[in-house]
Amino acid sequence: MKKIRIGIIGAGRIGKIHADNLLRNPQVEIVAVSDLFAGPELEAWAADRNISIVTKDSNELISHPDIDAIFICSSTDTHVPLIGQAARAGKHIFCEKPISMDITQTVSAIDEVRKAGVKLQIGFNRRFDHNFKRVQEVVQSGGIGDPHIIKITSRDPNPPHIDYVKVSGGIFMDMMIHDFDMARFVSGSEVEEVYAVGNVLINPDFAQHGDVDTAVVTLRFANGALGVIDNSRQAVYGYDQRVEVFGSKGSVVVANDHPNTAVISTAESIVSDKPLHFFLERYQAAYIEETQMFIDAILNDKCVPVSGDDGVQAERIALAAKLSSRLGRPVKVSEALELLKESAVS
Repeated sequence: MKKIRIGIIGAGRIGKIHADNLLRNPQVEIVAVSDLFAGPELEAWAADRNISIVTKDSNELISHPDIDAIFICSSTDTHVPLIGQAARAGKHIFCEKPISMDITQTVSAIDEVRKAGVKLQIGFNRRFDHNFKRVQEVVQSGGIGDPHIIKITSRDPNPPHIDYVKVSGGIFMDMMIHDFDMARFVSGSEVEEVYAVGNVLINPDFAQHGDVDTAVVTLRFANGALGVIDNSRQAVYGYDQRVEVFGSKGSVVVANDHPNTAVISTAESIVSDKPLHFFLERYQAAYIEETQMFIDAILNDKCVPVSGDDGVQAERIALAAKLSSRLGRPVKVSEALELLKESAVS
């Protein structure tokens, strides 16, 4: 049985999740893991999983002759150089989102991948969620006719630490970028224009770093459909992830996942459990499937299910939303880069 040999760069929470999911696949061998803070704790974690190489130097993985593919799970500012190095070394690449905070750098990284002829998959794991996949299938099959309105709700149970907010790139690039990708995925159409508004309603520290914790974006799609996305950094009742597509022949709606479907009805109240706590619980199966499909694409020379271009398009929408919020007007996705250049000059 042919095995794909993997190197993982970045052994934080998401890197370890991907490692454990990859180890479920009998056609995968994890050869090495690198992390800037590698030490005895990481070495013990790797030894438990028969990962023989632990290093602080990512170049060891990229230049290793026995490694076929690299998982980039390090901080966003490292993604572009690592993609370029891995592509030039002939390694297939799985990269967490976003590719970068700078769309021009992202495009240059994708160009490197194309020149090298390697595969690049972006970690938009929500596409593999059983609920959202079903929405996309129904819309694509024409089951609800032509899409007219797309509604996406995404609310975290707790806001991130302010140290994370400082380097996150802001709510549109960090959090809502998943929803921008989901809007493209379920609608089957590109976003042409966005109008974004945001406010600080949860933690005033967000404002000190030029960010908001609550935002709403309206979308205008190329196929004529309209969209609404709402994000909050704090939903006290748990992780809130819902999608609705309303069309000419009906609608398709998916609600939150819960630990169970029990509803307790009494004279006093009707009670059910809160939604699954956060993204690790809600998207556990989706994380597994996205890595399995990446390995399958390599083994059978298929197209990856989420391409570098998907990453670029989501970043373009996020940039337009960021500019719209700053300018207080709708922004066409096609004009966002030019507006960014003008604002840098001024």
